[in-house]
Amino acid sequence: MNKVLLLVPGILPALLHAQLQEPLFNPKKVVPYVASGPETVTAMLKLAGVEKNDLVIDLGCGDGRIVIAAAKEYGAHGIGVDIDPDRIKEANQNARKEGVANLVEFRQGDLFAADIRKATVVTLYLLPSVNMKLRPKLWRELKPGTRVVSHTFDMEDWKPDKVEKVGGSEIFLWVIKER
Repeated sequence: MNKVLLLVPGILPALLHAQLQEPLFNPKKVVPYVASGPETVTAMLKLAGVEKNDLVIDLGCGDGRIVIAAAKEYGAHGIGVDIDPDRIKEANQNARKEGVANLVEFRQGDLFAADIRKATVVTLYLLPSVNMKLRPKLWRELKPGTRVVSHTFDMEDWKPDKVEKVGGSEIFLWVIKER
């Protein structure tokens, strides 16, 4: 079937104006929810060396599985941040079901506005473009020694301290250095 595009006078400027009114970066639209499998979650926490005294912050936490696993397996505290209120509700339900609601907290919000300064571990499963936009915040706000672990996607020229293969994908570890 052939499609015909009709150019209506004035429509192109109107479409461009509407496009420009939308924020240039909307995490909900560019970061689809794809959960990390249990094997990957375990490997990420192990690679980060999570311990009981850690605060694990998962940016784009989805259903909360990473911070829940950190609490359940290591006794660590965790904070999950996600823009989607349905994911936050699901994460809270999962934490209650797993008996770790006292160790974890889930916040609806923009991962770029999240307070990450107290984190000792930050976990990510975001797209490469999002990692790159997030990188200056990580470098600026995290204390030296904080571990950053990313599932599948690296941060271009920010070379990881360690890379491991899990299943068919990789996980990357960076340790924030002294500035």
